[in-house]
Amino acid sequence: MPENDLTKLEDLQRLKCRDWQTEFAAIDWEARIAIGKNFFTDLQPKNGLRIMSSGSMTGWYLFAGESMSDDPDHFDPYCATHLVELAPDILVYLGLPVGWRFLHAPEYEDVWCDPDLIASDRFDP
Repeated sequence: MPENDLTKLEDLQRLKCRDWQTEFAAIDWEARIAIGKNFFTDLQPKNGLRIMSSGSMTGWYLFAGESMSDDPDHFDPYCATHLVELAPDILVYLGLPVGWRFLHAPEYEDVWCDPDLIASDRFDP
């Protein structure tokens, strides 16, 4: 992603975080995001949650549908920059800090802090 485009995206993320009354927490765009096998389907809504980053992972988990699969192999790692083309409509949420979640569907959005995610240093789907 060109540096200028990244700067514009992060500026938008900062504005949205201000709207949601939380701080902006940038991700490393070369790091990985855990994406559910159903995320790139038509299944709605799209969900995301962020825990503490670890190693090459951003801490973001993305999945689709009303509930998350409990299959331990449900998530695959994707480089964050791939979402620019694969899921541009969710990029704005990736500036949310640890402990935050989002739910996105056509004509619907919900963004909130989940204290259980803040207290945890790992996530078990």
